[in-house]
Amino acid sequence: MSNYMALSDIMDPETEFFPLLSSEDEELMNAEEVPGDLPILPLRNTVLFPGVVIPITVGRDKSIKLIKESYKGDKTIGVVAQKDPEVEDPDIEDLHKVGTVARLIKILQMPDGNTTAIIQGKKRFEIIEVIEKDPYFKAKVQSYEKNAPVPDGKSFEALISSVKDIAVQIVEKSPAIPSEAVFAINNIESAVFLVNFVSSNLNVDNDEKQHLLEMTDLDARAKRVLELLSKELQMLDLKFDIQKKVKVDMDKQQRDFMLNQQLKTIQEELGGGPHEMEIRELNEKAAKKNWSDNIAETFKNEMIKLQRMNPSAAEYSIQLNYLELFVELPWEEYTKDNLDLNHAQQVLDEDHYGLVKIKERIIEYLAVLKLKNNMKAPILCFVGPPGVGKTSLGKSIARALGRKYIRMSLGGVRDEAELRGHRKTYIGAMPGRVIQNLKKVKSSNPVFMLDEVDKVSGSNFNGDPQAALLEILDPEQNNSFYDNYLEVEYDLSKIMFIATANTLSTVHPALRDRMEIIDLSGYLLEEKVEIAKRHLIPKQIEEHGVKKNQVKFVKSVLESIIENHTREAGVRTLEKQIAKVIRNRAKFIAMEEDIPAKVESADLQKILGPPRFQKDKAITNDVAGVVTGLAWTAVGGEILFIEVSLSKGKGLLKLTGNLGDVMKESASIAFEYLKSHADQLNIDAALFEKWNVHVHVPEGATPKDGPSAGITMLTALTSAFTQRKVRARMAMTGEITLRGKVLPVGGIKEKILAAKRAKVTDIIISKENEKDIIEINEDYLSGLNFIFVDTMMEVLEHALLKEKVKSPLKLG
Repeated sequence: MSNYMALSDIMDPETEFFPLLSSEDEELMNAEEVPGDLPILPLRNTVLFPGVVIPITVGRDKSIKLIKESYKGDKTIGVVAQKDPEVEDPDIEDLHKVGTVARLIKILQMPDGNTTAIIQGKKRFEIIEVIEKDPYFKAKVQSYEKNAPVPDGKSFEALISSVKDIAVQIVEKSPAIPSEAVFAINNIESAVFLVNFVSSNLNVDNDEKQHLLEMTDLDARAKRVLELLSKELQMLDLKFDIQKKVKVDMDKQQRDFMLNQQLKTIQEELGGGPHEMEIRELNEKAAKKNWSDNIAETFKNEMIKLQRMNPSAAEYSIQLNYLELFVELPWEEYTKDNLDLNHAQQVLDEDHYGLVKIKERIIEYLAVLKLKNNMKAPILCFVGPPGVGKTSLGKSIARALGRKYIRMSLGGVRDEAELRGHRKTYIGAMPGRVIQNLKKVKSSNPVFMLDEVDKVSGSNFNGDPQAALLEILDPEQNNSFYDNYLEVEYDLSKIMFIATANTLSTVHPALRDRMEIIDLSGYLLEEKVEIAKRHLIPKQIEEHGVKKNQVKFVKSVLESIIENHTREAGVRTLEKQIAKVIRNRAKFIAMEEDIPAKVESADLQKILGPPRFQKDKAITNDVAGVVTGLAWTAVGGEILFIEVSLSKGKGLLKLTGNLGDVMKESASIAFEYLKSHADQLNIDAALFEKWNVHVHVPEGATPKDGPSAGITMLTALTSAFTQRKVRARMAMTGEITLRGKVLPVGGIKEKILAAKRAKVTDIIISKENEKDIIEINEDYLSGLNFIFVDTMMEVLEHALLKEKVKSPLKLG
């Protein structure tokens, strides 16, 4: 490896060896024979030419060893340039075939620890074959010199003279190269050495230098060197012209600056400076505003402050930005509502299938607004699992009303100032996101979607964003919303706020109280099929650039995708799977292959893989102690199994399955109730002392908690101790007490949907949950038989058959 030594370095004061070659030296060098084999030193960043002396910095361990051993011997080595200087540890294939025999003149140990060698090129050689690779390369070589006589004649003399003249011109025009270099060039007598010397110091890449080294015709090589020198001279002339022009431009800029400063002074004297223009524009915008006397007075006072300020002061730009926000806000500017109820119903039906309750609420709101124009806007909160259409519904409502639409995601918001803004005194202060969005849509009555309101951080050192939402979402307070940056009250009461959440458990109770909660539980299989046909498939066909007649889904295929490849309350995963099928078809269409438009059920196995979910879990009653329960999750309802196993022991109760504290307590209550009512259930009380009980809830990696599995646990324990069969295709949910009462639980609609997906036919729930069933659409209830119970004994009476399981456990 070596450092690059350009023409500018030839007279460096630290260079110990002056790179000149006398005629006698040249004759001696030409008389020397090329050795039969040589140690090969790879050069990373330069090419060595015969006669030229250069310093190289040696860094590789192999190279250092080669240099030191050769310096102790005959001081002769072979130097070859690398093809790629980036290769850290080159093999012989990474080196050029032609190199230069070099003599080691001196080795220097530098202060930074590097080793520097001074070498002089002798004769060119060509590698025949590699003899050794370790500890460094050693190769058989042969002379590359063709013994061609040096050309003579006036043409060659003129060529060499031109090379020398242009080299001298480059030195004279380069301020970085000392003028003594001209003396060095003029004193080179040998034409061969002159060409080699200039080639070595040309400002070109290594590949070009290697090409020059390999050229055997001296006349052709001199012409190529002259061509490269001419290019370098042209570049220097161009640089000089550019620098001259830039200097002229800089002088012109300074002149223009002085003139502009004088013009500015004249304008200020005449009262027409740029700052006066800004103030005039603000006043013109303010004159068009339809704002209250209080707001107008505030603006007037702030304008007086601005006019008194020095435009060069930092406060001036802060005040100017504040007033610009002031005039750009839509004070008392409202879009006209489209109160055509039939149109609104049509828009809502076009965009969303189902969701009857929500659509009814929107139509009711429009009806009242039509009768009473100044009605305060409702604050709705759509609650449901992901993918059921909560966010898109907000956009649909805005379209139905003919209002502007704003969506503000609250997920991860943890600074109150993001909603209320920062005070103007802070550097980089801005209004809150509510005011910013109103400025953007230029309307004071948009549909404002507050997405993911359940994911707002609670109280922390940056304030409490949920508390800030209390004012925004309170119809009695938001007519005078105070933004810290704006510092005046703004009326938000005409805005239709719609919040969305996956769960209400993390929403502040006071915030929950201010909103009208509307549940979006999920969709039935039939509803998902319709949504796919009406919305998902057309959307994905358009997004993938496929024509409608090129991909067709039949109902059975859609049902197969929904049942076997998705398990969700919404339709987001369903849309991804449909997109995957369309992408597969798009590939064949783009490759112009014949493929039927109709997607068959058999195609799904190839495109989507084997079914990820079973249509219905193994709900059997062949084993005692296994009962199906119903659970609520953030992504919809699920069925779960409670398994009870008995083993001989001392009556210990063991609970597994990643259960929470409440669920563990339910298991303990169920076990104690069973013990205390053993006689009524014909169970020998002595069994509880002889058998250990293990209660497990499968899918142990998933955390589970809540009281709704209480009746399921008691049924499973009773079945295990009596070895009676559980009624087939039955599921249940309900909380229990030590008195044997069955208490109501939540998430009934989601649990019913989960039961339908799993082909359950009978559901046992608390009698107090009957009111929840009445509110559910009849379509969700078809095919289900509900058994309402008050006590645990009623549960066991309906859930357990008199018949015992096959091969019952002998407990006596």
